[in-house]
Amino acid sequence: MPHDGPVRAGVSQSRVSEAGVVDTGSPLSAPEAAVSDRALAFAGVALAALYVPDAGGAELLLAETTGCATADYGLPQKLPLSGDSPAAHAFRADRPVWLNPAALASYSEGGPTPARGDVSFGALPLGWEGGRLGCLVVVGSFSGGFEAEQRGFLERYADALADLLHPVNGRPAAPPLLSPALRGLRVGSFVLVPDTGFIEADETLLDLVGITPDDFDGKADTLLAHALPEDMHALMSVLEPSTQAFGRRELEFRVRRPTGEMRWLSLSCRVAAGTDGRPEQVLGVVTATSVLRRSADDVSRIQWLTAALDDAATVRDVSRVVVTALREPLGADRVALAELQDDRLMVTVLDPPRPEAWPEIWRSEWRSEWPDAPVSGLPTLQMALRDGRMDLWPAGTVLESGLAGIGSGGLAVLPLPAKGRIAGVCLVGWDQPHEFVPEERSLLTATAALVGEALQRAHAHDAEQELATMLQRSLLPRRLPVLPGGTAVARYLPARRGLQVGGDWYDVIALSEYRVALVIGDVQGHSAGAATIMGQMRTAVRAYAVEGHPPDVVVSHANRLLVGMETDLFATCCYVELDMEEGNTLFVRAGHLAPLVRHPDGATEEVQVEGGPPLGILAEAEFPMTAVALAPGTVLALVTDGLVEAADLPLDEGMDRTRAALAAADPADPGRMADELLGEIGRREDDVALLLLRYDGMESRPIRSGWAVWRLPDAVMHARRFTARTLRRWQAEEASDAVLLVVSELVTNALVHTQGPVRVDLMLRGDRVRVSVSDSSPRAPAKPVIVDWESTGGRGLLLVEAMAESFGTVPVAGGKQVWSEIVVPRGEPTPAETGPRRKGWDLS
Repeated sequence: MPHDGPVRAGVSQSRVSEAGVVDTGSPLSAPEAAVSDRALAFAGVALAALYVPDAGGAELLLAETTGCATADYGLPQKLPLSGDSPAAHAFRADRPVWLNPAALASYSEGGPTPARGDVSFGALPLGWEGGRLGCLVVVGSFSGGFEAEQRGFLERYADALADLLHPVNGRPAAPPLLSPALRGLRVGSFVLVPDTGFIEADETLLDLVGITPDDFDGKADTLLAHALPEDMHALMSVLEPSTQAFGRRELEFRVRRPTGEMRWLSLSCRVAAGTDGRPEQVLGVVTATSVLRRSADDVSRIQWLTAALDDAATVRDVSRVVVTALREPLGADRVALAELQDDRLMVTVLDPPRPEAWPEIWRSEWRSEWPDAPVSGLPTLQMALRDGRMDLWPAGTVLESGLAGIGSGGLAVLPLPAKGRIAGVCLVGWDQPHEFVPEERSLLTATAALVGEALQRAHAHDAEQELATMLQRSLLPRRLPVLPGGTAVARYLPARRGLQVGGDWYDVIALSEYRVALVIGDVQGHSAGAATIMGQMRTAVRAYAVEGHPPDVVVSHANRLLVGMETDLFATCCYVELDMEEGNTLFVRAGHLAPLVRHPDGATEEVQVEGGPPLGILAEAEFPMTAVALAPGTVLALVTDGLVEAADLPLDEGMDRTRAALAAADPADPGRMADELLGEIGRREDDVALLLLRYDGMESRPIRSGWAVWRLPDAVMHARRFTARTLRRWQAEEASDAVLLVVSELVTNALVHTQGPVRVDLMLRGDRVRVSVSDSSPRAPAKPVIVDWESTGGRGLLLVEAMAESFGTVPVAGGKQVWSEIVVPRGEPTPAETGPRRKGWDLS
């Protein structure tokens, strides 16, 4: 019969039937219909039609059609129930009719028009509680007939359609029904553009993966982020199809939903080629599979498990693989894995990871991430671990309280053997009665052996990494000093491959009350040897810095030290000395990355620092200094190459990214700023060190004055006169007696006991006067052990110590500096106090 009535491709058409099926529903939108068409196409259906009986029960009336080829085929509007159509035969016999082109040609009516030799046909009756509601007709544009898998899917589709079609309150359901029935089967569909990575996914697919439509950005990577890493390789072959992959592909994969649930999904897709012969689109559907198919392919499961455990480096990785391999494929409700250490079980994973899902005795021990339990308190496990064989407990078995509730429908206890000992135990439990079939027993036995070896290997790996982490932490600063006029923060991340210990280091060194040194460096390699050299270099740089050497001398000394060591390793380093009062900064760079600066206005730049070669290359290498002035509000960033360079990240691009992140970050919180600079580094090839300093400037600046002491008989007198004049100018005469006494004693000691220049420096900060006398001798002044009436010296230092609030010695370049602080005894604020006082270095 000719096709009468237009049917637009991709839009479901509804009609009013004489059977009383009232079309009160609105037609599907084009996007919704396209989604249904994609799903049907993968079942081989080019056209689907719903026929319902008329009011008199004499005819089948066409109520609705859908599919991607509605414009290519016509179907009769009416079919006599007593006639010779496939739909009438299926309706009368109450069983499906499947026809290839030859069989379809034997029917005189009811087929699609125009008649073609490459059409497959199916008619499926729709029934509900013994009644007959209609017939589903499907047309496929191929000659081989519908395959068994396609028939099974279409039969489930017919059942879903019958569920929607049966009368509610005596009133038949209204079309459209074909697309809603398909959605009820939870078949998701997608269209992927490989060149751009963008994907059009329907709501069903997003729900299967666990993404809300509002959170989906249209990128394939967003969907892939939910897939398990072990299945990523197969999925990437769909995302990036080759020119040879134009056939139909099917695969199964797993996703981890936001709730933590793992779900198996089945994907079927085909590639559509463009005009140039290259893949233009990937069209596919995704459905949920309750469990992994129980087929003769148990060998492939073991092969997958072997490969997955081989890639599992840590105990946590092994635990994740065990849950993936056992819980959902076996339909289990609980999986537990525990290591055996001495006489205790150290639980490594419980799935589901909720205390309420496990027995009370487990909850009471749940003090950390996972609970621990003594083997002696679980006799069933104790017996299994002693015998070293698997125990399978059927439903209804009475077990001790520690295991009650783990597997009321069945419990598998799997000791995990490894090299002649038991490494741990795995528990698999079911809530509903579970029958242990022989194939499953074999699978569990093989799994236990593989997991035991992997668990022991992962435990050794974790112990090695813990030792490496302790070594790394011991070689880096435990905490940074609190700075007057600034805030310093640091971050260190170990490499995620090999031994997680490396040669990156950082340090913040308080040189004086107002001077600080920042150091960052990187020793070649990722090994215990590199970490050892790193520790030695950090100690050496700190020692040379606190001796008072200028930056270039500090780095030169460290270079000579490394050259003299018996090692082939070299190191890079960037050393910065900052005057916290003035903002004057000196940079020295030895083969290291240039520092980054974020100015108060948010602009960023690389500091152009003259560089020298890496440390340990050339003993006589020179390391020039570069001077830069920092304004309050500036952020200084020192980084190592692990942050800005990787196999897939060129150095220039990495530096640009870091500069952009530095500009975008809020300097009000340096700690969060450092975290934002690290970003999502992922699987790092190299360790990363990051040191940030936000320079705020001093709230109050001290007043200073200095005098070069002449080596004359009356040198002490001139030093006292300079001091008196200075104290009068500062209006601090109240402290004159004590300050003049200290100056006299310290200058006299320097002139008598040292050679070379002597200098007096005075500083007034708040209510304290600081006297500093520098000389060229590195030896600190020694106080006498015994002072009696016959002693001819030694009383001077005792007097200084008695008169001063504090007293000490610090090394400086070319000698030492002896200092003493005296409190100005008055209540009035001095002119030097222009703001609230800031404390000095807090090294506690």
